[in-house]
Amino acid sequence: MKFETVIGLEVHAQLKTKSKIFCGCSTQFGSAPNSQTCQVCIGMPGVLPVLNRTAIEYIVKTGLAMNCRISPYSRFARKNYFYPDLPKGYQISQYELPVCEGGHVEFMVDGQLKKVGLTRIHLEEDAGKNLHEGIKDASHVDLNRTGVPLMEIVSEPDIRTPEEAAEYMRKLRTILRYIDVCDGNMEEGSLRCDANVSIRPVGQKEFGTRAELKNMNSFKNVAKAIEYEIRRQTQLIEDGGRVIQETRLWDANQGITISMRGKEEAHDYRYFPDPDLVPIEVSSSWLEEIRGTLPELPDAKKDRFVSQYGIPEYDAMVLTESRQMADYYERTAALSQPKLASNWIMGDVMRELKNDGAEIEDCPLTPENLSGMLKLIEDNTISGKIAKTVFEEIYRSGKTAEDVVREKGLVQITDDGAIIKVIEEVMAANPDKVADYRSGKDKLFGFFVGQVMKASGGKANPAKVNDLLREKLS
Repeated sequence: MKFETVIGLEVHAQLKTKSKIFCGCSTQFGSAPNSQTCQVCIGMPGVLPVLNRTAIEYIVKTGLAMNCRISPYSRFARKNYFYPDLPKGYQISQYELPVCEGGHVEFMVDGQLKKVGLTRIHLEEDAGKNLHEGIKDASHVDLNRTGVPLMEIVSEPDIRTPEEAAEYMRKLRTILRYIDVCDGNMEEGSLRCDANVSIRPVGQKEFGTRAELKNMNSFKNVAKAIEYEIRRQTQLIEDGGRVIQETRLWDANQGITISMRGKEEAHDYRYFPDPDLVPIEVSSSWLEEIRGTLPELPDAKKDRFVSQYGIPEYDAMVLTESRQMADYYERTAALSQPKLASNWIMGDVMRELKNDGAEIEDCPLTPENLSGMLKLIEDNTISGKIAKTVFEEIYRSGKTAEDVVREKGLVQITDDGAIIKVIEEVMAANPDKVADYRSGKDKLFGFFVGQVMKASGGKANPAKVNDLLREKLS
């Protein structure tokens, strides 16, 4: 029997507010355990929550960026369950009246445009964190994260493959970082994903029984966990068993999912409106004010890069993955040839950033210095090969390309006479290969080009070398 996979993702994105959602405690990551708490976020009796206005602005901004309908009226609810890191015994979340409903996200996967619908985006407070490592016969709890504002972005079950799930997550992260509401740092838990995975026979309309996967902190782990779960469920059914609804943890070290607990349905949480918080009203004027803060979004920017700069769609897609990268490219392209700029940024610049484990905003090479080197390539002052040497120097030192070329004597040789002299020396040193070439072994042409470039120290103009060498050899 052939099966089809049905996947829905619940993505939790931590908002970049300076303080928590219902109190004034800091949201800074990495502080000493329980150093960023107060009576409100640890649930002491008699305290009252006060809503962070910026959190509402951020979720509305997200909803607009993801094509959602923004509810003019929404409210918070209490989601009741017991867990050691939930000090109040309930989580303030949203249930029947979320801030954002509907919407969709589009992305490319395997060269095809994929559209995933959104069910809702709602606002809630985060729980704390249980600590187990290095603690004998006990667990500790850190409540610093308690009360940090989260958006839960719930997709429709429109995803069909692990690759689509990973690309969907990447696109969400790109949008959230573009509109500057979440830093998207998965290692620090700023962006977390739960996946609901089920399989069904191809052609069946009814969904199969789903398992919820947790503990995935990278795009790679999202894809790997779902891939494993598909294999597990398929094997279970083919062996005559049945899938049970449960929550499973992804163990990245073993590469397997592990049963954690039976999955509770929504009604088991006993949701009811939070009596301590007034409903949220988003007026049309406030909505338009927030809409006015939206930047150019990645899809629109990608299309503009293609039309304005004449670069391929793939280049534009890579260069618009973050606002910072897109800004870096635009500043470089404004001062040099756009396609040459995209080639060097996507190649050498990104390679160095990856080697350094750095982001483009930390790049030591300014767009102005990079474009200065590209101009030297454009006007034939240096060759592409020499440019590699120049790039390595200007990336680390902060010097201009002109200074490096002058100091190291790297100006390209463009004089015909000088190049012909080198060609004749190479031909004189390889008479047997000259004879072979003239007898029809055309592939030797590349050998001669390499030898001439080597003899000139990489300084000879490649185009002239090709023309003059072909003339001399024939």
